[in-house]
Amino acid sequence: MHPAFSVIAFTTLSGAGYGLLLWAGGLILLPALQGRAPANGTTILLWGVLLVLGLVLTTAGLLSSMLHLGKPGRAWRAFSQWRTSWLSREGVFAVATALVVVAMLAVLGLGIAGALPQSLWIAMPLLAAIMVLLSLCTIASTAMIYASLKPIPAWRHPLVLPAYFVFAVLTGWLVLMALVNWAALSDEALGVILLVTFALAIVAGVLKLVYWHRIDRQPLGATRGEALGLPGRDVDVFERPNTQANYINKEMGYVLARKHARPLRFIALVLFAVVPMVASWFAWANPALAGPVFTLGALLALAGTLVERWLFFAQARHLVTLYY
Repeated sequence: MHPAFSVIAFTTLSGAGYGLLLWAGGLILLPALQGRAPANGTTILLWGVLLVLGLVLTTAGLLSSMLHLGKPGRAWRAFSQWRTSWLSREGVFAVATALVVVAMLAVLGLGIAGALPQSLWIAMPLLAAIMVLLSLCTIASTAMIYASLKPIPAWRHPLVLPAYFVFAVLTGWLVLMALVNWAALSDEALGVILLVTFALAIVAGVLKLVYWHRIDRQPLGATRGEALGLPGRDVDVFERPNTQANYINKEMGYVLARKHARPLRFIALVLFAVVPMVASWFAWANPALAGPVFTLGALLALAGTLVERWLFFAQARHLVTLYY
């Protein structure tokens, strides 16, 4: 498939944004689950920063996806097909998530200004739980847009959905760490950050290695004879069905040579898996440099995710190529 940068940017930015909202929701729910109030005003301010940044990333991703549409002005019509379309469900869940985030920011603003009764702080953990659920639904819907397409076996693969969740959690975590590590953290906190980063990076790396290994050996699921309506027959192509390249050739017939795929996979793996582990270890060993190191690590990991998403599209073969 021909990679469209707008869609690549969308899945990368929105994935990091919803992953950040998941972590923000967890931080907001934690005091409520422990039966205590937020520690101080700094904690509440951190909540607000995380919610704003998550909203910015998800909105930027969704807006970038509209650049791929032929007529972006008609994008609103997609919301009407939520019963049958994963794309429509993604839009509905994305808007619902944004509305909940805005409501949470309003509650935080009133609380900081002292205009919110203490009894209404119970709304924050409730809204946080709803936000987490909607964020999970949005990530799942984004993944299912591709995982539901039967003519593209590489996208139909069962590891596609888990990979979207893992990358959202990993990139969201790295963005969170790029923020909190500018503050002076204890050695114990840096040790926990090190372990969590290593765990997420290793899971993401192993998941992609397994996925790449399997799609390299995955058949298309049909033969050229079946594509031409001649099941069980061996069919050879001696002449192209068209005299010049058309939309199907350009969009569905894009092919990435294996000699190019291997170095790109290596680059992606180093950036989204190895770099975060090195950054977390360096931050643990040099706490004074934790902020800039994690910020650089998060940016490089997002760049690696862009490469990984580009490969996700470029290496997917459509069954229509059997005919062409």
